[in-house]
Amino acid sequence: MLIFPAIDLKDGKVVRLYKGNFDTVHQVAEDPLSTAAAFRAAGAKYLHMVDLDGARDGVRKNAAIVRTIAETGLQIELGGGIRTMKDADEAFALGAWRIVIGSAAVSHPDFVKEAIAKYGVERVAVGIDAKDGAVHTAGWTENEGIDYLFFAKQLELIGVKYIIFTDIDTDGTLSGPSFSRLDALQKAVNCFITASGGVSSNEDLRALRDQGLYAAIVGKAWYTGAVDLIQAIREGGPQ
Repeated sequence: MLIFPAIDLKDGKVVRLYKGNFDTVHQVAEDPLSTAAAFRAAGAKYLHMVDLDGARDGVRKNAAIVRTIAETGLQIELGGGIRTMKDADEAFALGAWRIVIGSAAVSHPDFVKEAIAKYGVERVAVGIDAKDGAVHTAGWTENEGIDYLFFAKQLELIGVKYIIFTDIDTDGTLSGPSFSRLDALQKAVNCFITASGGVSSNEDLRALRDQGLYAAIVGKAWYTGAVDLIQAIREGGPQ
């Protein structure tokens, strides 16, 4: 199972949110470049990065940071405000290895198909963010009234192979991943599933690995010292 340590960027700083609420934003590291260097030193090859400014304002304030980190060799999976082909082109031009499409996958599924056609299925992931099993968009503020399993099946039909599933109720809580919903998702589609939200320990990561997931994102648990990243990468298997 691949391990994706996470950096959320806002105003050039490394921050975390609680359950995606911007009112809870707080800085968790001094500098994104040194944080990325620490991930590399631990053996990480991949980085999950969210441009919160891009997500909220559609402005790539953090472009220079993304480009600099990409130049270090980390494979960046970049999300946040990628709503059009122009956004996708700009993300890849910064050196992103894969983009993550969120809300736009609900409102503009043709954009997802176009991105896959241009860049290839392995370089486009779709984020499914759900609360009580219902898909939420617009920074998790809008309940779309769509069951997450139904939505995942629709994504598979249009060619999506990589899905990042976030259970909003667990994100940033250190309460453990949503194992049951992840299991249901794995059974519903033949896609590569990344678990996001709730990881609280290396034990959680071992359980996700044993569940057969493609990858797991580690955010707050690393910043609080609850996860040993070197151990997690070793136990995850070949990266």
